[in-house]
Amino acid sequence: MFGVSLGALGMLSNLAISLAIDAYGPISDNAGGIAEMSGLGDEVRKKTDALDAAGNTTAAIGKGFAIGSAALVSLSLYGAFITRVESINCLNSDSSFQLKKEILDKIVFTSLLLGSMLPYWFSAMTMKSVGTAAMDMVNEVRRQFKDENVRNGTTPPDYKACIRISTSASLREMVGPGILVFCINFR
Repeated sequence: MFGVSLGALGMLSNLAISLAIDAYGPISDNAGGIAEMSGLGDEVRKKTDALDAAGNTTAAIGKGFAIGSAALVSLSLYGAFITRVESINCLNSDSSFQLKKEILDKIVFTSLLLGSMLPYWFSAMTMKSVGTAAMDMVNEVRRQFKDENVRNGTTPPDYKACIRISTSASLREMVGPGILVFCINFR
């Protein structure tokens, strides 16, 4: 347990660097967007795309460090809790006040582990759904923006298409998270 704690501490000591590097991705992505909107040449966009790829890689590495250190810290805290329960049981000779360690049962521990993953699974599914819907919306706006009449203001934009995309995506993309919630609550 001491080694696991030291490993977690070592990963957390790099946290400031990881978080600073994690901010590189959105900055380079914004630079690419600005280069595209300002009409700079393709060579500028290629450079910003390379920077964006590097930013995505550093962001993934930063997230890996954060997740790994969080797992090690939680394991250390769990070990400290079990050690504390054992020390209380050793100090207290009264058998009616013995704390039970049912949490160490393999079924209970596995259930706790899986149960703690469910909120993250649900959140990941909803974030992916939002990303999919947003990309559909961006494609529709780009399609409308290519129309010369919309750009010069002679034809109004088709707002109903955007509303239709948002509504249908919200219904379609929430099927998976909804099924997950029903499966969890089914007993």
